[in-house]
Amino acid sequence: MGVPGGPGGPLGPSTPPNLRVPPVLHSLHYLAVAVSEPSLGIPQYMEMGFVDGIPFTRYDSERGRVEPLTQWMKDGAEPGYWDTQTQISERSQPVAARNLETLRGRYNQSRGLHMLQRLLGCDVLSDGSVRGSHREGYNGRDFISFDLGSGRFVAADGAAEITRRRWEENKICPEWLRKYVGYGQKELERKDPPDVHVSGKEEHGTLILSCHAYGFYPKTITVNWMKGDEIWDQETEWGGVVPNSDGTFHTWARIEALPEEREQYRCRVEHPGMPEPGIFAWGSVVFETNLGNFLGIFIETIPNPDGNSCGDIPGDAQGHNLSVYMCTI
Repeated sequence: MGVPGGPGGPLGPSTPPNLRVPPVLHSLHYLAVAVSEPSLGIPQYMEMGFVDGIPFTRYDSERGRVEPLTQWMKDGAEPGYWDTQTQISERSQPVAARNLETLRGRYNQSRGLHMLQRLLGCDVLSDGSVRGSHREGYNGRDFISFDLGSGRFVAADGAAEITRRRWEENKICPEWLRKYVGYGQKELERKDPPDVHVSGKEEHGTLILSCHAYGFYPKTITVNWMKGDEIWDQETEWGGVVPNSDGTFHTWARIEALPEEREQYRCRVEHPGMPEPGIFAWGSVVFETNLGNFLGIFIETIPNPDGNSCGDIPGDAQGHNLSVYMCTI
């Protein structure tokens, strides 16, 4: 498990981002992390919210209050918002601690440092559809996740399916997403083009070419390696689209080549902040083309439960919760 916008592994995802589904216009996600043994700088319980990959709210057990991380969220939140969200987070904290103890017993593990993670949220895609997500992990490994390709859960329980269906049918998560985007519209709808650098190094007779894109916003980007006029996705390794501290993002794509074929390889980058896709070679920008477009805490928003193991969680005026909302495992 990782943070929203984070890499999928040591070499990142095995397929190019934003290529097989419609591009994401906006996203709203929350990450919650609970640990069995807190230490300096690692609170027992923490929640962080992300709009379009940018952290905008945070709660931890040491501060004991949900706080804004952006000025636009601080200015835009309605009266009572922070108190309500703090109440929800405070109620989720002991549930997460009990869940940790339950899982430790199920896995027959000794006491020590253990970690529970929950990632929840939604994406609004360019075709108007909504994609919900729900992942939970224990000690850094998934134990509940929804596979969008097959429409099936992997090691899942019924609670996860109920959550996903309510997000996508009741439209609650995208409603809150649109509200948050409205708060920070000027900041969230800006378009900063990437700074692209191509580099290479030779190892054991193989040339490794890397294409890095820095400082772009929004996070939607397509980076491909081309040999001649053909895109070589099967031979390419991609890094995740990772947030920077200044609210922008960076990513990379890597390919192996024969040293004598170096001049045949180009990196193609497409981003909303660029008027046209850019073609880049090792050492310089080759040309601009008009080929056209081919283009990792989460929020759970469900009706207040009635008689389930999650308890009486405060909601908004319509009876909906807006939180990471931890239920008993």
